Amino acid sequence: MMRLPTTRLLSLLPALLTLGLVAGCGKKQSADSAGNPPPATSEAGAQAAPDMEADLAKTLKEQADFYHFKTPADVPANLAWKNGQDLPEFADPKAKKGGTFNYYIQDFPRTLRTIGPDATGGIRPYLLDYVAIRMLHPHPNVADGLFPGLAKEWATDSATRTVYFRMDPDARWSDGKPVTTDDIVFTFYFLRSSHLNEPWYNNYYTTKFSGLTIYDALTFSITLPENKPDLAAAASGFAPYPRHAYKDFGPGWLERYQWRLIPTTGAYVLHEKDIDKGRGLTFTRQENWWARDKKYFRGRFNPDRYRLEVIRDTDKSAETFARGDLDLYPLDQPKFWYETIPNDHPAVQAGYIVKTKFINRIPRPDWGLWINSSKPGLDNRDVRLGIQYAANFDMVCKQFYRGDAVRLQTRSDGYPFRTHPTITARPFDPTLARQHFAQAGYTTQGADGVLTNAAGQRLSFTLTTYRPDMRDLLAILKQEALQAGLEFKLEVLDQTTGWKKVQEKNHEVTLIALSRSVESYPRYWEMYHGSNAYEDAYFDAAGRSVQRFDEGTPNPKPTKVRVQTNNMTMTFIPELDRLIEAYDKAETMPEIKRLAAEIEQIIYDDASWVNGWALPFYRFGYAPYIKWPEGFNVAQSRYAYEFMVHWIDQDEKAAVTAARRSGKTLPVQILTFDQFKE
Repeated sequence: MMRLPTTRLLSLLPALLTLGLVAGCGKKQSADSAGNPPPATSEAGAQAAPDMEADLAKTLKEQADFYHFKTPADVPANLAWKNGQDLPEFADPKAKKGGTFNYYIQDFPRTLRTIGPDATGGIRPYLLDYVAIRMLHPHPNVADGLFPGLAKEWATDSATRTVYFRMDPDARWSDGKPVTTDDIVFTFYFLRSSHLNEPWYNNYYTTKFSGLTIYDALTFSITLPENKPDLAAAASGFAPYPRHAYKDFGPGWLERYQWRLIPTTGAYVLHEKDIDKGRGLTFTRQENWWARDKKYFRGRFNPDRYRLEVIRDTDKSAETFARGDLDLYPLDQPKFWYETIPNDHPAVQAGYIVKTKFINRIPRPDWGLWINSSKPGLDNRDVRLGIQYAANFDMVCKQFYRGDAVRLQTRSDGYPFRTHPTITARPFDPTLARQHFAQAGYTTQGADGVLTNAAGQRLSFTLTTYRPDMRDLLAILKQEALQAGLEFKLEVLDQTTGWKKVQEKNHEVTLIALSRSVESYPRYWEMYHGSNAYEDAYFDAAGRSVQRFDEGTPNPKPTKVRVQTNNMTMTFIPELDRLIEAYDKAETMPEIKRLAAEIEQIIYDDASWVNGWALPFYRFGYAPYIKWPEGFNVAQSRYAYEFMVHWIDQDEKAAVTAARRSGKTLPVQILTFDQFKE
């Protein structure tokens, strides 16, 4: 699977990508003290900017052990090249192009960057995740299958841990410039640069790759430090950045690029005229997109425009969809599936809304309670264990989800193998919870049912979420926890504020999830390595801060919190870090499985994450003129729109619009697709 920090982005997608339309009229507003963004720009600012090319040349010289430049004659002659054309097509090549797809976002984006602070949510899927073409893509219906993207062919040499790529000469950036190995060189320089201010990327592209070799404008190879079981996938999962668009990359780049429009390899582009600040944005399909007729991209990216309007209130957005102003709406939450738009809803019974349940096959998002173990009280393991037994997620599954959800059993459910043979979720047990709280000193119960310790401190913590639609779920947890003497003070924030608070590690307990990349085995470094909790987790012999267990000595009292990472439990356990580093270097599946079990055991024993729930499907409502391929979608889709295989039947849209106006009814459609049920 593609190696991007998709966990960072996709943690927000259930909330951020409940997109839709409301009428937005009025004159565009300029930047003001209320925080509206300045206009987007394709040009560098007027102030003096860094010389990226000079710094790049300096970096290539200093890092000559990583960057190599050879000739086409140096490409091994005995390679077995693949092109992926033997895999089945998964979109409908007869899909119709055209129309405007109306969707919504819950907040206006804080940046147009796809990397850096505030760049992991909002519209990033339309700038990068769902649309940018990578070297290779995992086939969403074929396990371990790869199909060509920017690379037309590829070959692996396991003996040297190297993957060779021949890029598609048709590949173009949206400004018409060809995609070449110049962009590959820049991408690695960019993602490894300290100027980036992104520790995840810096670490990943420094430690997961050991060499880049350029042979000509379209041929290159990547060498990995280990011979991974999924070598080609591990080497091909990056989305390149256009070198010519980052001439002033360097110190201060985040501000300069906050609203700058960057060329893309994808089907959709954003124009400055289509940014209605604070209200919405419109993406436009490139008519002559270079990959339009390629086997695995034809039949996808079909609407001419994606109109994304801001609707902050989820109830309002559902109402907007019900009256026909949205083309699609997620109905995963039981409130929307059973109450807001039930099967007997007038628009469903009249055939104006199609309700669909699709059973997918993916690693499950890790919904649960993330306990910030650096906060006072929560740094006590007995308190965390007490919270484990005081969190009644079985009732959440039964009552809030009406029996549709199942309890997560491990930190990593849904991968091709069970990551630990015996671990299961701790049950709701107020008696056991009180025993652990007593071990932590909370023995006296007040009149309100909340325990206190000898110092009079209440067993009370703030439980934060950025999901307003889960307010009733939090109420269940709060009510049930009181049986164990624990008070949860509920804090429901908007998506942007809530995610920012958690990423800056200012929460105590948060209800959150990271959607997982569809891969052969889980990742742990992002969520649990100590260097993602503290900047000063390790020191080398010279007293300098380092980022790995195998590079230095653990700091017994770290103080510099590392923000903007996914270690939202602030876990720092040196033995766990050692295992994670060994896991990342493992070259065989038996070794990966053994280490995964040891890692899962330590995470379980540390008790800083409380197992939540999983939905083994997703549910959507959509207008009947929105069409899908046979079988509706692909096995590895996490959301109906993720692979963009839908299209708009404009003739049928006219007929549905006329039917709504006249009151004419259409066939009722309440559908279930279970061909991928396990």
